[in-house]
Amino acid sequence: MALPLVVGVDGSESSLQAVDWAVDEAARHELPLHLVNASRWERYEGRLPSFGTDRPTGDVAAENIVAACAERATLRNPDVKVSAEVLAEDTVMALLEQSREAFAVVTGSRGRGAIAETLLGSVSLAVAARAVSPVAVVRGGEKNRAGALRRVVLAVGDLVEGSAAVRFAFREARARDAALHAVRSWRRPARPHAGQSPLGREASGLIYEEQAAGVLSEVLDQVEREHDDITVHREVVEGAAHRVLLDVSEQADLLVVGALRRHDHIGLQLGRVSHAVLHRSACPVVIVPQQV
Repeated sequence: MALPLVVGVDGSESSLQAVDWAVDEAARHELPLHLVNASRWERYEGRLPSFGTDRPTGDVAAENIVAACAERATLRNPDVKVSAEVLAEDTVMALLEQSREAFAVVTGSRGRGAIAETLLGSVSLAVAARAVSPVAVVRGGEKNRAGALRRVVLAVGDLVEGSAAVRFAFREARARDAALHAVRSWRRPARPHAGQSPLGREASGLIYEEQAAGVLSEVLDQVEREHDDITVHREVVEGAAHRVLLDVSEQADLLVVGALRRHDHIGLQLGRVSHAVLHRSACPVVIVPQQV
């Protein structure tokens, strides 16, 4: 049985965008869709008031949210199998537990209201930093979210964090009938060596660029041979990695970034680049964990 695509929903506009994106993603991969609302919102927004009904108002609201999202998903694509549940748990812990048996976990990038927006953003960040499965944070413009550009960008970082993300990116490119754009950034030392001439500095820049191209080859060659039906573009770009990726995200349907998961480490496991793209990318971002 195929693992489901799990979507965290809270009724915000951002989570509705996540539902729409996830329905399309589930259809591409022929996956079931599972909608989850973790009803312990009082931790983030204060306890909801009671209006004298027999059941807590928060429980009723959560059930209404998942029912509305399930209806929205079915209307968008009746062929996608949709299930939904309300969990009386902490939001982060609920989604992390769901990630153990998921193709991926999908979240929006913001929450409900000015205060909740920041807090729910922290929830998405915490899930992306700790989940066992890939985590998709749906953000960016409508054209990017709709997959109209037919371009999947793979951020190629250190070799040790690469294999799971590479295979995920190739699988996405195939499912979307899109080209894969693999990007590796490089930077020359901020200060030239003592006595180094401008010509020498230029030569050293070529060395760093060649090293970056070598990393691309080492990461991509084998997987590309296995997916020879996919158009692959390789690019090495001088500049800070997060700035390079933010630039290319403007013309992408999806940005795929690898992240290490160390068994002996407790807490958030995201680097500066992942943080930057999760907060500012112009397209949806998928963080793919690599266990080490």
